[in-house]
Amino acid sequence: MKKISASLIIMILVIAACQKEHAKAPLGSLPEDQTEIITQRKCATNEVFDRQLKEDPSLQKRMADIEQMTRNFLAEKGKLRLVNGVITIPVVVHVVYNSNAENISAAQVQSQIDVLNEDFNKTNGDRSLVPAEFTDEQTSIGIKFVLDRVIRLKTNKKSWGTNDAVKKSQMGGSNPVDPSTYLNMWACNLGQGLLGYAQFPGGSASTDGVVILYSAFGRTGTLIPAYDRGRTATHEVGHWMNLRHIWGDANCGNDLVADTPPAATANYGCPAYPKRSTCSGNLNEMTMNYMDYSDDACMYMFTNGQKGRTLAIFAPGGARYSMAQ
Repeated sequence: MKKISASLIIMILVIAACQKEHAKAPLGSLPEDQTEIITQRKCATNEVFDRQLKEDPSLQKRMADIEQMTRNFLAEKGKLRLVNGVITIPVVVHVVYNSNAENISAAQVQSQIDVLNEDFNKTNGDRSLVPAEFTDEQTSIGIKFVLDRVIRLKTNKKSWGTNDAVKKSQMGGSNPVDPSTYLNMWACNLGQGLLGYAQFPGGSASTDGVVILYSAFGRTGTLIPAYDRGRTATHEVGHWMNLRHIWGDANCGNDLVADTPPAATANYGCPAYPKRSTCSGNLNEMTMNYMDYSDDACMYMFTNGQKGRTLAIFAPGGARYSMAQ
């Protein structure tokens, strides 16, 4: 009886452990061939930026010039004269795939374009969830995204990482299409637990654009839980438009935007509102901002300050002015 009881105990423990792991990431929710489990949002934009600074010291000067131009634009309360008051950006999506699951469908690609249009124009269905104290800051940035083409490339590579190889044909990737007039987006298997990364304005044209994990791209098709509403691309395109993380990538850091309350560090999951900041002023953190690390279902706003900073790069003399003409 003791041997039977011990066996039962072991079996119960094994089952409990399996159930616990299943709760973290149900097997049925993982895309085909994807074994990596992502438990927290991880954006590598700043790590890529640091690497690019080391590789190209002149980038520091270009970034400083962009910041000065941005400050001047905001100080002058700059407004762009746009057709219908909207900037229209054509998008090229590079689907770089190894497995069938990574070769995401046209519908999944289009769903991501739809999400970008909703989020950057404040027509997203969950905009009403913004707390009352932040509704005056909530805004439409006024940018229209139009899918120009999808480029598909079969590869032998299992994952890509953040060295920009996916953007280079000589390294097995797909070269960007004229970054002066197109937003290039790559959907691929990133690896390293990453959801995506972007290149800030001012970087090399040969690597300009946004890279997104294929299973966090769009809101229909091959997707993983918590990152299945297309908000990874909203976040990364925000970086592409010169927006920073709301915590300034430092404890109570500066995101260069006045109307986002100081945040102690990144927020993960779905933080309960209100979350009081430990930074100076002890204000409530804007955990629902697209530039935080909250789950897709729990981020749903940009601010007026972020809009001003974004529009500056499309103004005459701005790093992406060619797209606003």
